[in-house]
Amino acid sequence: MAIYQHLEEYVGLPVATFNEDTGIEEEDDGRGAGTDPVSGEDFPPAGEAAWFVGTSFDEEPFGDVWARFMETVDTTEVTALIIGYWGASYELENVPDPVEMLTGAAASFPKLRSLFLGDITGEEAEISWIEHGDITPLFAAFPDLERLEVRGAQGLVLDPVKSDRLKVLRFESGGLPARIVRAVGASDLPNLEHLDLWLGSANYGGDATVADLAPFLSGERLPALRHLGLEDSEIQDEVAAAVAGAPVVARLESLSLAMGILTDRGAEALLAGQPLTHLRELDLHHHFLSDAMIERVRAALPGVEVDLDDQAKPDGDWHYIAVSE
Repeated sequence: MAIYQHLEEYVGLPVATFNEDTGIEEEDDGRGAGTDPVSGEDFPPAGEAAWFVGTSFDEEPFGDVWARFMETVDTTEVTALIIGYWGASYELENVPDPVEMLTGAAASFPKLRSLFLGDITGEEAEISWIEHGDITPLFAAFPDLERLEVRGAQGLVLDPVKSDRLKVLRFESGGLPARIVRAVGASDLPNLEHLDLWLGSANYGGDATVADLAPFLSGERLPALRHLGLEDSEIQDEVAAAVAGAPVVARLESLSLAMGILTDRGAEALLAGQPLTHLRELDLHHHFLSDAMIERVRAALPGVEVDLDDQAKPDGDWHYIAVSE
């Protein structure tokens, strides 16, 4: 199930699309602005947009699109970059590795602070089809990176990393391998404020257990954390029970246990645990709570913005997460 579209805005910047149908005419204003020769629309100056670079299935190879982007946009001014479809599907062979291209061009992006790797919709490739490689080199190549978001987890590799600058780390997947969860937990990220992990389904590689979440729940390795998302999980009730007594919760401003198989049992554990009234937001959307439990949760958290949208109904005995394939 796909619940995402291409980004139209990223880190407060409008998205400028550079793909197989677009380019920038050579004449510009000296700041990286130009005109799309296909649509006739003006592109913004390079530093005033989040740049989307991607191709489409069976269209111009991503490597060619990337080369044109590097030649025509003043990448020294780019602060936010979005990598779209690069042939990232198990159906294709000999596709380029966007991480290799990014790290190889790191010197051309001195101001890059935000990177979204895999802004790919279900029409292009289902989330479980998105083939990745080792993203660890990104942290060494871009030591000033403040935000990294990755969609898809097939073949994904990550070793524990150290970054004093990273503030936001997000993994969107239909099945996040435990090895990735453990690598994040073992990383040195003292200024990380926002962490989202879509844990996903065991059928698609999501084999993390509650024990793998211990480094996040203790809060010791993430002293600056203010938002924690442990989402899209088949074991959402167990996660909720662990969160209910987790030390990190006391200093969170927002918490998300959305998109998973959260039932009355998990909600009961949350309500019986430590107070949550200090939270600004609690996201539980896509859940299997009864009407009575929904009312109990709202009544228990009167000052908290609680998202209880998308009350799902089991298909017989089958409960399902929001994003899997």
